[in-house]
Amino acid sequence: MKIGFIGLGNMGNPMAANLAKAGHDVSGFDMADVTVPGVTMASSGPEAATDADIVVTMLPNGQILRAVANEILPAMRPGAVWIDCSTVDVDSARAVAEQAKEADVLAVDAPVSGGIGGAAAGTLTFMAGGSDAAFEKASPLFDIMGQKAVHCGESGAGQAAKICNNMILGVTMIATCEAFALADKLGLDRQKMFDVVSTSSGYSWTMNAYCPAPGVGPASPADNDYQPGFAAELMLKDLRLSQQAAESSDADTPMGQVATALYEKFVESEDGLGKDFSAMLPRFENRTRS
Repeated sequence: MKIGFIGLGNMGNPMAANLAKAGHDVSGFDMADVTVPGVTMASSGPEAATDADIVVTMLPNGQILRAVANEILPAMRPGAVWIDCSTVDVDSARAVAEQAKEADVLAVDAPVSGGIGGAAAGTLTFMAGGSDAAFEKASPLFDIMGQKAVHCGESGAGQAAKICNNMILGVTMIATCEAFALADKLGLDRQKMFDVVSTSSGYSWTMNAYCPAPGVGPASPADNDYQPGFAAELMLKDLRLSQQAAESSDADTPMGQVATALYEKFVESEDGLGKDFSAMLPRFENRTRS
């Protein structure tokens, strides 16, 4: 297929490379001067989208998504598919899907989970919203870029799933870091802590697959001085989206609110900017109850 890919940052770059490696004709565009193996670089988003069977976008926020929609939809041919893999607010996802419908373009909002490593390895999970027809046409690309794609419902459902998932992730990481810091103060060996919790009721992804304690469990950013696999500022972005969604839907999310406030303080007032979101552990290590 002929594919346009707009947004070639840390996530989009390897995703586009995997599509090219699979034999597709990929035309890419990014505001930064980047190169992607196997991808022909276009001079603009509309140029990358012109005559494409499928256009994929990976963008920073809803405002930019709406601006890109205004640019690329007039260039896309009727019947083409637009897969937006950005993580944005539900309202923006639904707005651009309606805009795509008016342009006779099939739209899928498909934010991802799996981080930079998953993007490079082609093992991402896609949470997709859109019509059955749009999801069916997008599925072959999901199979190349990821290991699983779940059709969550109509437009906006993919973003809703991602926001809920990452609210759980943020809350769970904080609890995991707090527990390790408490274990330290109680004199409990971290490896023993992991051995118990990872096989009992405290089991979680943040403990078992992404442990915030260096040298414990599988390799994680904690073993690389907390260089980001998933940056703390991106977690803050997703938590803020969760609270925006909670406010608009009148949902009570007290733990989500607390997690948002903690990551906000960590990123904006402490030293969390540019670190992995699991760097909450050294933050708690250095704090006392007062």
